Amino acid sequence: MTDVDDANGAAASTGLRSSAWFDGDDEVALAHRVAVRMGGGEIEQGQRRPIVAVIDTSSDANPCNLPLRELAEHVRRGVSEAGGTAMVMPAMSLGEDLMKPSAMLYRNLLSMEVEELLRANPIDGVVLLTNCDKTTPGALMGAISSDLPTIQIVGGNRPAPIFDGRELGTGTDLWREMDRYRSGEIDNAEWRRFEACYACGTGSCNTAGTASSMAMVVEALGFTLPGASTVQAGQGPSRDLSYETGKRIVGMIDEGLTPSRILSPASFRNAARILQSVGGSTNAVIHLAAIAGRAGIEFGPAEVQAAGAEVPVIADVQPCGSGLMRELDRAGGVPSLVFELGEVIEGEPLTCTGRPLSAAARAPLADNERTRAIREVSDPVVAGPAIRAVSGTLAPGTAVLKAAASDPRLWKHRGPALVFHGYEEMRERTQDLDLDVTADHILVLSGCGPVGVPGMPEWGMIPIPRRLLEQGVTDMVRISDARMSGTSFGTVFLHVSPEGAVGGPIALVRDGDMISVDVEAGILDLEVSPEELERRRAEWTPPVSEHVRGWPMLYQRHVEQADRGADLDFLTAPTPAHRRRIDPVVGRS
Repeated sequence: MTDVDDANGAAASTGLRSSAWFDGDDEVALAHRVAVRMGGGEIEQGQRRPIVAVIDTSSDANPCNLPLRELAEHVRRGVSEAGGTAMVMPAMSLGEDLMKPSAMLYRNLLSMEVEELLRANPIDGVVLLTNCDKTTPGALMGAISSDLPTIQIVGGNRPAPIFDGRELGTGTDLWREMDRYRSGEIDNAEWRRFEACYACGTGSCNTAGTASSMAMVVEALGFTLPGASTVQAGQGPSRDLSYETGKRIVGMIDEGLTPSRILSPASFRNAARILQSVGGSTNAVIHLAAIAGRAGIEFGPAEVQAAGAEVPVIADVQPCGSGLMRELDRAGGVPSLVFELGEVIEGEPLTCTGRPLSAAARAPLADNERTRAIREVSDPVVAGPAIRAVSGTLAPGTAVLKAAASDPRLWKHRGPALVFHGYEEMRERTQDLDLDVTADHILVLSGCGPVGVPGMPEWGMIPIPRRLLEQGVTDMVRISDARMSGTSFGTVFLHVSPEGAVGGPIALVRDGDMISVDVEAGILDLEVSPEELERRRAEWTPPVSEHVRGWPMLYQRHVEQADRGADLDFLTAPTPAHRRRIDPVVGRS
């Protein structure tokens, strides 16, 4: 921290960044102190009282994040009791349910908002209140770029509704019921009855989807208190952890414990291992790469696979397992996963507690011998690694597969391509009972990557063609430059890079082309000669975007490919100069 001279030439006495706003006798410092009082806070000249931003991403349009509203006041209480002043600041809420074409389009915009909120205001540290898929990584990316002491609290996962005597897993059971509806196994009345039951309360998905995966990744990176990532929405532990988080951020400010002191390549390896151990979302691979890029660290799909090479899936949670996040939380959450993984977890990186991840490790609890939400490494749910990277002539960069939620019989497969260009075509043709398709075909969806839509929606889980569903086919090889829901399953190769919209080979695939996949060998090949591909490339016309202004235009011009995190090129931080926060001139506004 740097002392800032006040109007009389005396150095600021508090040692806080915010002292540049509040110390001094001139009209500027006076006006700043008054503004804090009008907002309900208290600050006196020369008083060492850290200012904590509480970034609140709750919204009526985002049921996943609604539990955050009450948590902000618990955080405020903790900050106050620890000697700080909390300022609650709203930020964009990136809801998965209603934002189209995808909340992913706005993750980087949220990161910019958070970075600039922290840079422009008298903030000494930040508590990020997030929950849904993109709010958690987006807010953290902005805080890392600011490099102020940072801690995160998530809103928790929602309760499980009961449908015909069984608990529903958010997302995972929706996809299963959808296939039953499309195949004619259930009628419209049954589908509507499922809809009425599916509205089960606020909070994130109760399976190991993207929201829960990213919460656990953030805990493994070191940005939540131990056990905070798996809490249940609206429960006492969530409120208690919010209060303790408010207290802890003041301690982090006193210790100067910033993201740059927490993050290292080892931090990301630990996060990848936790992700692999729960069979988490493939979306987390993109977010890890983007978060790492803000810290000047390279950590893409290959690094995620390498870090988790010896890590099996030990969390028995949907979609790779059978239980829900509630059971994982009761068993001990991330601290118990760390305990079971043992020496696989590296001990050097610090966390927000000022200690390593392993310091909070505890043996998991089991309801009984037959139901163990956290297994021993020697008795896993599925052999690992759960998420694998492949590459080849169809994916010169990489593509990823959630192997733990796919059919191993399809890991080595060769078949003719059936190509879809765009969402509407895919939805229409897969419903066509006359579609010329067999179970040996490989379904390909192109033009739906970061640049293509824009935003890289979760369209990659191409529906099994209705004709095949009615024949009993439940899985087939699918390939896309899009993403898929973390709650989904199937032999789906995702995030193909380069994407179709920028001329990647996936843009050149035609119906009938032979494609071969070999997961164990890490291969995804298009069996078309280089000469033929060059001929097709010469005939290919890049898509012309309709976006000529605003955020979508800026995004399409600057977004990087999925294997690099789909961040904007000017937001990454490859050098120390890029990672330096430039504070504003503090004077009259």
